[in-house]
Amino acid sequence: MKRFKNILCVIDGQPADRHALERAVALAENTQARVTVATVIESVPAAAKLLQDKSTLADLQARLKDARVRWLDTLIEPYKTQVEINSKVFVGTSFLEIIREVLRNGNDLVIKCPESPDWLDRFFTSDDMHLLRKCPCPVWLIKPEEPGSYRQILAAVDVDDSYPSVELKTRQALNVMVVELAGSLAVSEFAQLHVVHAWEVIGENALRHSAFMGQPEDKVNAYVDQISQHHSQLLDTLIQETGAKLGADAMDYVIPQLHLLKGPARQEIPALAKRLQVDCIIMGTVARTGIRGFIMGNTAETILNQIDCSVLAIKPPGFETPVALDD
Repeated sequence: MKRFKNILCVIDGQPADRHALERAVALAENTQARVTVATVIESVPAAAKLLQDKSTLADLQARLKDARVRWLDTLIEPYKTQVEINSKVFVGTSFLEIIREVLRNGNDLVIKCPESPDWLDRFFTSDDMHLLRKCPCPVWLIKPEEPGSYRQILAAVDVDDSYPSVELKTRQALNVMVVELAGSLAVSEFAQLHVVHAWEVIGENALRHSAFMGQPEDKVNAYVDQISQHHSQLLDTLIQETGAKLGADAMDYVIPQLHLLKGPARQEIPALAKRLQVDCIIMGTVARTGIRGFIMGNTAETILNQIDCSVLAIKPPGFETPVALDD
């Protein structure tokens, strides 16, 4: 995991926060990165509307922030001998302040636990989804009670080459980033790497069953096999390209298991993650650039809402966040 050098660990004041903090510190030790541990508190007017005296409001806000600063300092003190670590307290809307800190400070990774206390019933809260959609750097959401080290890592990619040329280049770059990052994580965790791509044959049902388009079974099967082989070749090409970036030694050690699944990605990928008992899934959440504020596609969001493992979500090169420092 040589990629990350400036980690922002977000603490919300829940017991599971220690998993995110320990993961951030361990990663920083391995990569000689620096860590900023941050928390966001609400502004007083949002929580105490009955208070009318502005001086009282300001004093209460200052006291709340000071208490949180002292709490964070105590929290990070044991780790100061291990890594370069500091703390910050922000006031405002959580996801906005986190993204603004990333813009100001050039963080290359945000680590946090999801805010929901019930992981399975409600994986992502609104703030978590805002981060996944709009944060310009990768976001690593750590599952509460996750194992000390990962055993199974899944990289979800889309190697379909039928997109418009400009978008295709972006998707291809994102695929490489996903597999490269997943491979690096698998090496550092001594984990098994899986790479999955789900594909479909557009019009297959009509070709088989339509009274107007119905084709002989053997011809349809041959067509489906041809599409399958094409997607298999595309996935192999991606692995070769990524292997060149990671190095032969790393890829020989990891030996990724490839999963070419026929069916909708939003169904097949979560089902595979469950079968493999995946500890962490790495995937892209946005597939287009040049559109300020373009949110992640429905497929990615549907997948994320069905899984119960940690998630490392990344954006493609050139992604622009809709959040500005002066909002």
